[in-house]
Amino acid sequence: MIAVSDLLKHYPDSATPIIDQLSLEVAAGQSVSIQGASGCGKSTLLALLAGFEQSTGGTIVIAGHAIERLSQQAADAFRMHHLGVIFQQFNLLDCFNVWDNVAFTARLKGNYNADRQQTLLCNLGLAQRLKAPVSMLSGGEQQRVAIARALNHLPEVVLADEPTGNLDEQTSEVVSQLLFNYCQEQGAALVVVTHSLDVARRAQTQYRLHQGRLGPA
Repeated sequence: MIAVSDLLKHYPDSATPIIDQLSLEVAAGQSVSIQGASGCGKSTLLALLAGFEQSTGGTIVIAGHAIERLSQQAADAFRMHHLGVIFQQFNLLDCFNVWDNVAFTARLKGNYNADRQQTLLCNLGLAQRLKAPVSMLSGGEQQRVAIARALNHLPEVVLADEPTGNLDEQTSEVVSQLLFNYCQEQGAALVVVTHSLDVARRAQTQYRLHQGRLGPA
Protein backbone atom coordinates (compact mmCIF):
# COMPACT_ATOMS: atom_id res chain seq x y z
CA MET A 1 0.00 0.00 0.00
CA ILE A 2 2.86 2.40 0.93
CA ALA A 3 6.37 1.87 -0.42
CA VAL A 4 9.03 4.51 0.29
CA SER A 5 12.57 4.03 -0.97
CA ASP A 6 15.68 6.14 -0.32
CA LEU A 7 13.58 9.22 0.43
CA LEU A 8 15.56 12.45 0.75
CA LYS A 9 14.41 15.90 1.81
CA HIS A 10 16.94 18.69 2.05
CA TYR A 11 16.04 22.31 2.76
CA PRO A 12 18.40 24.91 1.23
CA ASP A 13 19.05 26.64 4.56
CA SER A 14 20.04 23.41 6.36
CA ALA A 15 23.46 21.77 6.36
CA THR A 16 21.97 18.28 6.72
CA PRO A 17 18.86 16.67 5.21
CA ILE A 18 15.77 16.45 7.42
CA ILE A 19 14.93 13.11 5.77
CA ASP A 20 17.97 11.07 4.74
CA GLN A 21 17.68 7.98 2.52
CA LEU A 22 14.60 6.82 4.43
CA SER A 23 12.75 3.67 3.42
CA LEU A 24 9.40 2.42 4.70
CA GLU A 25 6.80 -0.15 3.71
CA VAL A 26 3.27 -0.31 5.10
CA ALA A 27 0.86 -3.01 3.94
CA ALA A 28 -2.91 -2.75 3.69
CA GLY A 29 -4.35 -3.23 7.18
CA GLN A 30 -1.02 -2.47 8.87
CA SER A 31 -0.54 0.25 11.48
CA VAL A 32 2.75 2.06 11.97
CA SER A 33 3.67 4.61 14.63
CA ILE A 34 6.55 7.07 14.39
CA GLN A 35 8.04 8.83 17.40
CA GLY A 36 10.96 11.20 17.68
CA ALA A 37 12.18 14.47 19.10
CA SER A 38 10.44 17.70 18.17
CA GLY A 39 11.80 19.05 14.90
CA CYS A 40 13.28 15.74 13.76
CA GLY A 41 11.17 15.61 10.59
CA LYS A 42 8.10 13.58 11.53
CA SER A 43 5.59 16.10 10.18
CA THR A 44 7.78 16.64 7.11
CA LEU A 45 7.68 12.91 6.42
CA LEU A 46 3.87 12.89 6.53
CA ALA A 47 3.74 15.96 4.29
CA LEU A 48 5.95 14.15 1.77
CA LEU A 49 3.76 11.03 1.90
CA ALA A 50 0.64 13.13 1.36
CA GLY A 51 2.19 15.02 -1.55
CA PHE A 52 2.09 18.41 0.15
CA GLU A 53 5.88 18.74 -0.14
CA GLN A 54 8.24 17.71 -2.90
CA SER A 55 11.07 15.35 -2.05
CA THR A 56 14.68 16.04 -2.97
CA GLY A 57 15.18 12.42 -4.00
CA GLY A 58 13.88 8.88 -3.67
CA THR A 59 10.45 7.45 -4.43
CA ILE A 60 7.04 7.30 -2.73
CA VAL A 61 4.44 4.90 -4.11
CA ILE A 62 1.01 4.77 -2.47
CA ALA A 63 -1.81 2.60 -3.80
CA GLY A 64 0.15 2.19 -7.02
CA HIS A 65 0.70 5.92 -7.58
CA ALA A 66 4.16 7.52 -7.67
CA ILE A 67 3.49 10.57 -5.52
CA GLU A 68 6.47 12.64 -6.64
CA ARG A 69 5.34 12.41 -10.28
CA LEU A 70 1.85 13.81 -9.69
CA SER A 71 0.92 17.32 -10.79
CA GLN A 72 -0.71 19.54 -8.19
CA GLN A 73 -4.15 18.83 -9.64
CA ALA A 74 -3.50 15.09 -9.77
CA ALA A 75 -2.17 15.14 -6.20
CA ASP A 76 -5.35 16.87 -4.99
CA ALA A 77 -7.49 14.23 -6.70
CA PHE A 78 -5.31 11.43 -5.35
CA ARG A 79 -5.68 12.66 -1.77
CA MET A 80 -9.45 12.92 -2.12
CA HIS A 81 -9.80 9.38 -3.44
CA HIS A 82 -7.16 7.53 -1.43
CA LEU A 83 -5.93 9.43 1.65
CA GLY A 84 -7.31 10.54 4.98
CA VAL A 85 -4.94 13.14 6.41
CA ILE A 86 -5.16 14.40 10.00
CA PHE A 87 -3.12 17.56 10.44
CA GLN A 88 -1.88 19.28 13.58
CA GLN A 89 -3.55 22.36 12.08
CA PHE A 90 -7.14 21.22 11.64
CA ASN A 91 -7.85 23.12 8.38
CA LEU A 92 -11.59 23.16 8.96
CA LEU A 93 -13.92 25.26 6.82
CA ASP A 94 -15.13 28.09 9.05
CA CYS A 95 -18.10 28.80 6.79
CA PHE A 96 -19.50 25.30 7.43
CA ASN A 97 -20.92 23.67 10.54
CA VAL A 98 -19.65 20.38 12.00
CA TRP A 99 -21.85 18.16 9.82
CA ASP A 100 -20.93 19.85 6.55
CA ASN A 101 -17.21 19.91 7.39
CA VAL A 102 -17.22 16.17 7.98
CA ALA A 103 -19.31 15.51 4.86
CA PHE A 104 -17.18 17.69 2.59
CA THR A 105 -14.67 15.19 1.19
CA ALA A 106 -17.14 12.30 1.08
CA ARG A 107 -19.52 14.41 -1.00
CA LEU A 108 -16.74 15.34 -3.42
CA LYS A 109 -15.67 11.71 -3.66
CA GLY A 110 -19.25 10.53 -4.15
CA ASN A 111 -19.49 8.10 -1.22
CA TYR A 112 -21.31 10.28 1.32
CA ASN A 113 -23.50 8.23 3.67
CA ALA A 114 -25.49 10.07 6.32
CA ASP A 115 -25.94 7.04 8.59
CA ARG A 116 -22.22 6.24 8.54
CA GLN A 117 -21.38 9.85 9.28
CA GLN A 118 -23.87 10.01 12.14
CA THR A 119 -22.34 6.91 13.74
CA LEU A 120 -18.83 8.28 13.34
CA LEU A 121 -19.69 11.61 14.96
CA CYS A 122 -21.53 9.89 17.81
CA ASN A 123 -18.52 7.67 18.44
CA LEU A 124 -16.39 10.80 18.70
CA GLY A 125 -18.74 12.44 21.20
CA LEU A 126 -20.00 15.09 18.81
CA ALA A 127 -23.65 14.09 18.54
CA GLN A 128 -24.80 17.30 20.24
CA ARG A 129 -22.61 19.56 18.09
CA LEU A 130 -23.66 18.60 14.56
CA LYS A 131 -25.03 22.00 13.57
CA ALA A 132 -22.55 24.08 15.55
CA PRO A 133 -20.24 26.44 13.63
CA VAL A 134 -16.74 25.01 13.89
CA SER A 135 -15.46 28.42 15.00
CA MET A 136 -17.47 27.98 18.21
CA LEU A 137 -15.86 24.66 19.12
CA SER A 138 -13.03 24.04 21.55
CA GLY A 139 -9.65 22.92 20.23
CA GLY A 140 -10.34 19.32 21.24
CA GLU A 141 -13.72 19.36 19.51
CA GLN A 142 -12.20 20.80 16.35
CA GLN A 143 -9.59 18.05 16.39
CA ARG A 144 -12.31 15.40 16.58
CA VAL A 145 -14.16 17.03 13.67
CA ALA A 146 -10.94 16.90 11.63
CA ILE A 147 -10.49 13.21 12.49
CA ALA A 148 -14.09 12.45 11.49
CA ARG A 149 -13.62 14.26 8.16
CA ALA A 150 -10.43 12.29 7.46
CA LEU A 151 -12.17 8.93 7.98
CA ASN A 152 -15.64 9.66 6.65
CA HIS A 153 -14.83 9.06 2.97
CA LEU A 154 -13.31 5.63 3.75
CA PRO A 155 -9.70 6.26 2.68
CA GLU A 156 -7.31 3.41 1.92
CA VAL A 157 -4.46 5.17 3.73
CA VAL A 158 -4.65 7.31 6.89
CA LEU A 159 -1.82 9.70 7.79
CA ALA A 160 -2.25 11.12 11.29
CA ASP A 161 -0.05 13.85 12.78
CA GLU A 162 -0.45 13.95 16.58
CA PRO A 163 -4.15 12.94 16.42
CA THR A 164 -4.53 13.04 20.22
CA GLY A 165 -2.39 16.12 20.84
CA ASN A 166 -5.21 18.39 22.06
CA LEU A 167 -7.32 15.76 23.77
CA ASP A 168 -7.79 14.69 27.37
CA GLU A 169 -6.87 11.17 28.44
CA GLN A 170 -10.36 9.70 28.08
CA THR A 171 -10.99 11.23 24.66
CA SER A 172 -7.50 10.22 23.51
CA GLU A 173 -8.38 6.64 24.30
CA VAL A 174 -11.59 6.88 22.24
CA VAL A 175 -9.79 8.44 19.28
CA SER A 176 -6.91 5.95 19.38
CA GLN A 177 -9.27 3.00 19.46
CA LEU A 178 -11.28 4.47 16.58
CA LEU A 179 -8.21 4.96 14.38
CA PHE A 180 -6.73 1.53 14.94
CA ASN A 181 -10.12 -0.18 14.62
CA TYR A 182 -10.65 1.61 11.33
CA CYS A 183 -7.30 0.32 10.10
CA GLN A 184 -8.24 -3.27 10.93
CA GLU A 185 -11.87 -3.19 9.83
CA GLN A 186 -11.32 -1.36 6.54
CA GLY A 187 -7.97 -2.91 5.71
CA ALA A 188 -6.43 0.55 5.58
CA ALA A 189 -2.78 1.43 6.05
CA LEU A 190 -2.25 3.74 9.04
CA VAL A 191 0.81 5.88 9.74
CA VAL A 192 0.54 7.86 12.97
CA VAL A 193 3.08 10.37 14.26
CA THR A 194 2.78 10.78 18.01
CA HIS A 195 4.53 11.77 21.22
CA SER A 196 2.16 9.52 23.16
CA LEU A 197 3.62 6.17 24.19
CA ASP A 198 0.12 4.77 24.66
CA VAL A 199 -0.83 5.61 21.08
CA ALA A 200 2.51 4.46 19.66
CA ARG A 201 2.32 1.07 21.37
CA ARG A 202 -1.04 0.30 19.75
CA ALA A 203 0.63 0.15 16.34
CA GLN A 204 1.72 -3.17 14.89
CA THR A 205 5.10 -1.66 13.94
CA GLN A 206 6.80 1.10 15.93
CA TYR A 207 9.59 3.35 14.68
CA ARG A 208 11.65 6.25 15.93
CA LEU A 209 12.85 8.93 13.51
CA HIS A 210 16.39 10.08 14.24
CA GLN A 211 18.83 11.93 11.99
CA GLY A 212 16.49 11.52 9.06
CA ARG A 213 16.11 7.76 9.26
CA LEU A 214 13.72 5.29 10.83
CA GLY A 215 14.85 2.77 13.44
CA PRO A 216 13.06 0.56 15.96
CA ALA A 217 11.29 2.50 18.72
